[in-house]
Amino acid sequence: MEQTTSCVLFLAFVLLIFPSYGVADPLTYSTYNVLNYGAKPDGNSDSTQAMVAAWTLACGSTKAATIYVPPGRFLLRNVVFRGQCKNNAIVFRIDGTLVAPSDYKVLGTGNWLLFEHVNGVSVYGGILDGQGTGLWACKKSGKGCPSGATVSGVKISDVTYRDIHGTSATEVAVKFDCSPRYPCTDIKLEDVKLTYRNQPAEASCSNADGTASGFIQPSNCL
Repeated sequence: MEQTTSCVLFLAFVLLIFPSYGVADPLTYSTYNVLNYGAKPDGNSDSTQAMVAAWTLACGSTKAATIYVPPGRFLLRNVVFRGQCKNNAIVFRIDGTLVAPSDYKVLGTGNWLLFEHVNGVSVYGGILDGQGTGLWACKKSGKGCPSGATVSGVKISDVTYRDIHGTSATEVAVKFDCSPRYPCTDIKLEDVKLTYRNQPAEASCSNADGTASGFIQPSNCL
């Protein structure tokens, strides 16, 4: 049987706001507060290694684990949250804001935040601030700007995008570009509202299948 890998991409140029949901008492988890590993909530200090350290411990835990991001602004460069993990119940509880570098060139051609080869990861609360101003200015000038992010060679399935609101740096705000060999399956969109230049953004789907519910903007292409 082919192993199914769940993967979630957060693009660096969209401001994503996640509602806060109730989660189990943190005392029942192994809890890793990113402040304990050197993260600074000032929005200027690089907290990347602290986030990686917390993830490494949570991923290596044999019981359910919570990574806690307290109030404040935490600057992150490219981060890959990679499995395989020893448990399938990792919670990111974010009470603060994760902030991308203001200079998008720092991110290179890769992704800002990437979950890869993991299952059972939940994200609650918080704001992801992609600081897309610089990219928008570049795109207006037309000088070889990044076009976005793609995924290939990995099977993506059973991923839910819920309560996502914000502004896209590109006209196509939702893009599922999956390979014919590894199509994306069971993708769920729930209450998504993304705009581009104060107008409804567009969506593009290739070799992707799933469902949509609630208010969906751009129009569902699954």
